[in-house]
Amino acid sequence: MTTPRDLLILSLDVPSSRPVEQGDLSLALAGAELVDLLAAGAVTLDGDRIVPVPRRDTGDRLLDQAGAALKDRPPYESVEDWLWRRGEGLAVAYIDALEADGHLTGRRHRWMPARGGRTTPVDSPERREAAERWASHDPVIAGLAAAVGIEAEPGGELAAPDDDALVTVLAAVNGAVTELEAVRQRRRIENVAFDNIWRAP
Repeated sequence: MTTPRDLLILSLDVPSSRPVEQGDLSLALAGAELVDLLAAGAVTLDGDRIVPVPRRDTGDRLLDQAGAALKDRPPYESVEDWLWRRGEGLAVAYIDALEADGHLTGRRHRWMPARGGRTTPVDSPERREAAERWASHDPVIAGLAAAVGIEAEPGGELAAPDDDALVTVLAAVNGAVTELEAVRQRRRIENVAFDNIWRAP
């Protein structure tokens, strides 16, 4: 299993402090892909710039697509720009992949399976592997999960990874999710103001 697949399974299995939003999860999945590409030696970071190295397949279709989508010539892409570009619609792509591989059961609700409802991860080695990674307090998976509102211990301290590149990725994911929430807040305020104009006598 890959970090993105682990994260998606955990988003279905572990209670969160707020509903997991599609956009937040998509950004975190893009960050998780970058984590695995770094681990596979498919990329390095120069500051916050993603520098690809000669292509090598990872054995995972979506992760290989991510590697193929990297900009391979200067100026290289920043981690933040990668999250926004690669993250578009990524949560649905991973749900489709898990369903196709038989890792989800039941019917979908809206854009993703219903939490605690009709669709759940099947009991499988992959699900157990994700649960073990979560239980081990892996700082990368814990940091990505926290970005979308999933916390092992509410209010507890998150351990930082001991790799500067991973710290950069996690910081970028948190920044992007925060920015997306600010956009949502502005839209809600604008919608309320618009409704009030029409309701005014």
